[in-house]
Amino acid sequence: MELQAVDEVLTALRARGPERAALFARADALRRERMGEAVHLRGIVEFSNICANDCLYCGIRVSNRAINRYRMEADEVMEVARRMEGWRQGTIVLQSGEASSPAGDRRLGELVRRIKAETSLAVTLSVGNRPHEVYAYWRECGMDRYLLRFETSDPALFARIHPDCSLAERLDCLHALRALGVQVGSGFMIGVPGETPEVLARNILLCRELDLDMIGIGPFIPHPETPLGGASNAYADDPDMHFVALAALRLANPDAHIPATTAFDAVFTNPPGRDLALQRGANVFMPNSTPGKYRRDYMLYPDKPCVDETGGQCALCIVGRLEMLGRSVDDGPGHSRKRPVEALAG
Repeated sequence: MELQAVDEVLTALRARGPERAALFARADALRRERMGEAVHLRGIVEFSNICANDCLYCGIRVSNRAINRYRMEADEVMEVARRMEGWRQGTIVLQSGEASSPAGDRRLGELVRRIKAETSLAVTLSVGNRPHEVYAYWRECGMDRYLLRFETSDPALFARIHPDCSLAERLDCLHALRALGVQVGSGFMIGVPGETPEVLARNILLCRELDLDMIGIGPFIPHPETPLGGASNAYADDPDMHFVALAALRLANPDAHIPATTAFDAVFTNPPGRDLALQRGANVFMPNSTPGKYRRDYMLYPDKPCVDETGGQCALCIVGRLEMLGRSVDDGPGHSRKRPVEALAG
């Protein structure tokens, strides 16, 4: 049965011992029933770490002077995009810091056009808040999806850690994207300092209310060179709570794509967190396809995995991990299971 109300989600979040194991099994069974056994691979290309925002936990915040800033050239991104097809990655996720400018937004649209014209990849952008007209332009260029996490459903908590925008503004962007017929992804951090189980339950239900096509969640991990660098995760004493949240998320959002996000591997190493996530509700894996020379400069949080690997090495490793779990790779684009692509295209 799906989770639809706050009290139902809170009951799931309070599971302990055998009840928690049963919750994981229930989420995995629902994932298998609705999404199948194949795993979609969506390769992330972190094409720029330039950011104008000053979020209190993020390693690429504008106030962090200890990192080298970079922006990949379009030809560099295209070289990676062409390789991704051979790596069995059906989607390219272009991710960067939030640094809006008319020229930069235009260049990104031109890059999307090139990717759509020269490869078979689906294109997801994840570059932050923008006005409706910019999203519309990228949509015209061929953008299939947009990923914009709301991070927390609590407006006061959001304002405390994001000085540059409000939760209302973030939600307005998500609604604008939906109106354009874009496949919409969002999600939240688990364990932001000050978060309560009630807030976590509302986070999960907000994803359901937004009717998201993809939902990405992961542990709150502050970068040490930030104001929250010394803050503890709200569930530091019960780290498996991150998987409880993931399982509850699947039960509340049965038809959404849910990735095993990289941050799970940063917190859980034996066995790897992303492997566990794929057994507790997740059905998407997002390998890092960023060229090796840039990876150490895109450190949103400490202990980020795979920073010393190439995109090809990551791709090979992931296929092996999936085989060990008895899961296969879905070579298709992995479009929304909720809406026909023709309807999304408008």
